[in-house]
Amino acid sequence: MSNVRSQHGGEHPDRPHVNADLLMCFATAPRGLESLLARELTALDLDDVREGRSGVAFSGDITGIYRACLWSRVANRILLQIAQFDARDLEAIHAGIRHIDWSWHMRGGASFAVDFRQSGKAVGHSRYAVHRIKDAIVDGFRERNGTRPDVSTTRPDVRISVWLHRGRVSVALDLSGESLHRRGYRLAGVNAPMKENLAAAVLMRAGWMQTDTPHAVFVDPMCGSGTLPIEAALMAADIAPGLQREYWGFHGWRGHREQIWQTLLDEATARREAGLRRLPMIRGYDSDPRAVRLAMDNVARAGLSGHVHIERKALGECGPESGKGPGLMVVNPPWGERLGEYARLPALYRDLGRWIKRCLPGWNASVLTAVPEMGQLLEMRAHRKHKVINGAIACELLHFHINEQATGTQRRERPVDMFINRLRKNLRNLRRWREREGISCYRVYDADLPEYALAIDIYESDRKRVHVQEYAPPRSVDADQARHRLLTALAELPEALETDPGDLYFKVRQSQKGNRQYQRQAQTGEFFEINEYGVRLLVNLADYLDTGLFLDHRLVRRYLQEHALGKRFLNLFAYTGAATVHAAAGGAVETTTIDLSRTYLDWARRNMALNGFKDSAHRFIRADAMQWLRDEQGKRRFDLVFLDPPSFSNSSNMRGTLDIQRDHARLIRHAMRLLADNGLLVFSCNLRRFRLDASLHEQFSIKDYTRQSIPRDFERHRGVIHHCWLIRP
Repeated sequence: MSNVRSQHGGEHPDRPHVNADLLMCFATAPRGLESLLARELTALDLDDVREGRSGVAFSGDITGIYRACLWSRVANRILLQIAQFDARDLEAIHAGIRHIDWSWHMRGGASFAVDFRQSGKAVGHSRYAVHRIKDAIVDGFRERNGTRPDVSTTRPDVRISVWLHRGRVSVALDLSGESLHRRGYRLAGVNAPMKENLAAAVLMRAGWMQTDTPHAVFVDPMCGSGTLPIEAALMAADIAPGLQREYWGFHGWRGHREQIWQTLLDEATARREAGLRRLPMIRGYDSDPRAVRLAMDNVARAGLSGHVHIERKALGECGPESGKGPGLMVVNPPWGERLGEYARLPALYRDLGRWIKRCLPGWNASVLTAVPEMGQLLEMRAHRKHKVINGAIACELLHFHINEQATGTQRRERPVDMFINRLRKNLRNLRRWREREGISCYRVYDADLPEYALAIDIYESDRKRVHVQEYAPPRSVDADQARHRLLTALAELPEALETDPGDLYFKVRQSQKGNRQYQRQAQTGEFFEINEYGVRLLVNLADYLDTGLFLDHRLVRRYLQEHALGKRFLNLFAYTGAATVHAAAGGAVETTTIDLSRTYLDWARRNMALNGFKDSAHRFIRADAMQWLRDEQGKRRFDLVFLDPPSFSNSSNMRGTLDIQRDHARLIRHAMRLLADNGLLVFSCNLRRFRLDASLHEQFSIKDYTRQSIPRDFERHRGVIHHCWLIRP
């Protein structure tokens, strides 16, 4: 094809003398780091350095290109451009690729792989495009040389990169072979580790080794697998980031000049040995023993044992090394990427800010956060900020000078203090009641202040756990302001309630309809045991919207326990079967537990087994309670029935929908037909505006038990938390 432009040197020799040519390259980089990469390549004496999208174009001879591969701390890949041509479809791409004389770049029998990217979907599925490009390379090579190269996706001799953008195809050789962030020292990482080249970029943004007065100490108090301390050491000791890499994409390239490459390696080795002798103090700490082990292994593989200190320490135990002068702290706190961990971040950021101000006066500090709103909880003023993209996650890098201007000197009254004062007042008011009644799980706050619309429950067992639910704010409330109030509240709760931040669980409470009311929130399997009036029950605060125990029904369950002796008990819409356990503990001769959810029914079985109730007198039936009531008419009789349906349900396993205001009269009448002559139906409903059908009073003896059934810790609820009636034939 006449419009294909290739770059190589001279006539077709056995090995092209490309070291004499000025070659065009493109270094890719994470988005937002193009300026750093351009500065780095300019410092490496490369020519015509121009920033682009997600990378930097440059030119240089073979020595300069090798130097970029070996020394770039920011780049992902170094791509050598070999051809460009116009193409609008796959057939044109196939023809253009086939026209390239691939014998300039690889030998017959060599292995190769193809990476293909396109803007939009100009030629359809990328996998098929890769297949066609591979065919074109093999066919073109075989036509010219009578042999063919082999395809290999695992460390091929040559990796070819093809990029289609607006009808223009760029073909390049990937001289790095695999991403340059793979330095060779890290085999594994903890949750969401930072890539090495991003860590290096963060350190550059933080000013590490780039100030007139170099920092004497570097500290990362949450070092994870050690990436930041290791990259800090590589920079401070003038160690080439690619020095330990064993695999390079240019090793199988016909233009490779081993002597030039070896000279650069020897030079880098000498610089490393000299640099290690002047390395400043570098420290990494973490509270997770697994992370510390990984970090120490990575330090050893990086050849930095004895130069980078890794130690297991909680944040409060960390501190600058005395007598070494001001330094730099850079930290990448946990991100709360797993559902349930988010609630623990506010307290962590608050503690981090306090630690920085207390332990690092006169230092510089940089904090990388994937949750920018958390930065306010540090209670410091950043003098500079950078946007950073980590994979697909937008992050913010905050920079601080730890001085009075950044940290402030006086503590001001904060809106959250009013919330904390109310919380502590509630704790004091409930203490005697809890001790007298033996209550270990209770509600301590229920939107007492409209600015902090939270429901906060405490579960005490082997340790204290806190379950926080936010009532979805109305649209009239400013979303940013509501979010800030929530975060400040979550930050203060662990200290106010004297619990560990890791035992704080947070969810947003809103109307749950259809299958959403049964959906899991997480997959932790974190069950723990609580005690309620002598009954043992399993609770899970992480995995579901509800915890497995409705605390507002505590007195209803006690009533059932006190009236179950010798009775046949039926629990409809049983949830996790807590009421069944109470009835069995109260002496029920048999129990029947009905629920549509297999998960909750299994939970009910576990609760019963935990209390020693395993015999055939206790039945568990997975069924739509409404349908089961209709089918069971005339077959059985029960002395005590508990009916506590949801306000609304349209589960896919149900026949039709359940609207409790619309359907409760029919539901109650069906249940009453299963009652023995002197039986009792306890009916409960959580719909705040619920109204009992007046016609039921004409048919049955009904007592409103609502006031007696609401525990003291729910008396402050906005309106009635639930309704309850005792219904007899």
